[in-house]
Amino acid sequence: MLSTEQIKHYDEQGFIVLNDVIPLAQIDAIKQRASELVEEWSEDSPDHVFTTNDNDRSDDSYFLNSAEQIRCFFEEDAFNEERELVQDRSLCINKIGHALHELDPVFSEFSHQKLLGELMSDLGMKTPQIRQSMYIFKQPNIGGVVNWHQDATFFYTTPKSVITLWFAVEDATLENGCLWVEPEGHLGPLRERFNLDGNQTTMVSLDDTPWPTESSGTPVEVKAGSLVMFQGYLPHYSAPNRSAKSRQAFTLHVTDGQCEYAAENWLQSERLPLRGFEA
Repeated sequence: MLSTEQIKHYDEQGFIVLNDVIPLAQIDAIKQRASELVEEWSEDSPDHVFTTNDNDRSDDSYFLNSAEQIRCFFEEDAFNEERELVQDRSLCINKIGHALHELDPVFSEFSHQKLLGELMSDLGMKTPQIRQSMYIFKQPNIGGVVNWHQDATFFYTTPKSVITLWFAVEDATLENGCLWVEPEGHLGPLRERFNLDGNQTTMVSLDDTPWPTESSGTPVEVKAGSLVMFQGYLPHYSAPNRSAKSRQAFTLHVTDGQCEYAAENWLQSERLPLRGFEA
């Protein structure tokens, strides 16, 4: 499906953008389902907040046990000092994770579609296995920053293999906190690894190469229905959303079953199958 030029761009730059590749009917279906899951969710605790400003998840059983569950996480600014929601509840959820691709029928159908398998094959993945799914809301007014990071930090394999599929559910712009990447940044080292030992997590520093900034990064503004695919070593981030528009997205993290998946990775598949895509 991918052209020689597109594969070359992916190999050299570390990412590729496919505009308008997903039918909007499919996009609308997962957007509606995400709204329903939020409506059905009942655990409105200020303790269930997701932030990248502190990666210590030690003893956070709500997060650590979410690997094979469907759970909602609030924006870090969702609650005021009185532990009350600062705006409508539906506009306070940061994300839904992390097993939508297996546990929800609507997201499962979307996640395992044949098109995605063809794309993974074009990029050289032999035995794709979906490790994680997240529906990200990037809420208006309080959408939190996602600091510069590399996805291989959390999905370490030998040799490296993780590929991220980032689907634009809504238009992503500079105004509402679009994705930023560092072109060719995947050619550099992996800076850190996020390891789990029991209920204790540790962010292990591997290399002191400075993280990119917006001056060295590139914004990826895309329309709903577009797909951004990038390599696990590619540094990327998104700014806070202080606009009146949300920036919803859906992501899949895929590793190659022919590579060794680290036992120290926080997310392990113990009960759910490790499936790829339709043949």
